[in-house]
Amino acid sequence: MRTSASPAAAARYVLAGIRLALGWIFLWAFLDKLFGFGFATPSARAWINGGSPTSGFLGSAKGPFSGFYHAIAGTAGADVLFMGALLAVGVALMLGVGMWLAAAGGALLTVMMWTAVLPPASNPFLDEHLVYAAVLIVLALLGAGNTVGLGRVWAALPLVRRAPWLR
Repeated sequence: MRTSASPAAAARYVLAGIRLALGWIFLWAFLDKLFGFGFATPSARAWINGGSPTSGFLGSAKGPFSGFYHAIAGTAGADVLFMGALLAVGVALMLGVGMWLAAAGGALLTVMMWTAVLPPASNPFLDEHLVYAAVLIVLALLGAGNTVGLGRVWAALPLVRRAPWLR
């Protein structure tokens, strides 16, 4: 059965769906750590209740970078940077704006999270953190913010036209 939709159009919508799903992963991590909805973060350990969004994960880091992560685990600077990155990447992906910045920031964040779990538990090298980093780059390269997103509107803003790296 042949449809009128081209494979390229279908691919754009699949990429938009992946962008939205990945955006929700980042945004949900932010919201759960902020409010402690009880999924990954219990209410008592929520950031708004005085908990630290980095102390548990970074405090249990292993591998060659564990000393670095243990030193910054639970510090105000690490907490603010981590939560800011989760929020910024999540919102940018959900809206389809600032895809280059979201890809760079999200890839950096996920690669750093990968280095905190070396070696990964289920594979000698590869885990979802590296896959997320690669997918973020692909989404930016292929303009995934333009379909079911505000990417075109964002790109037309005078500031963004003058500084294309903001796309």
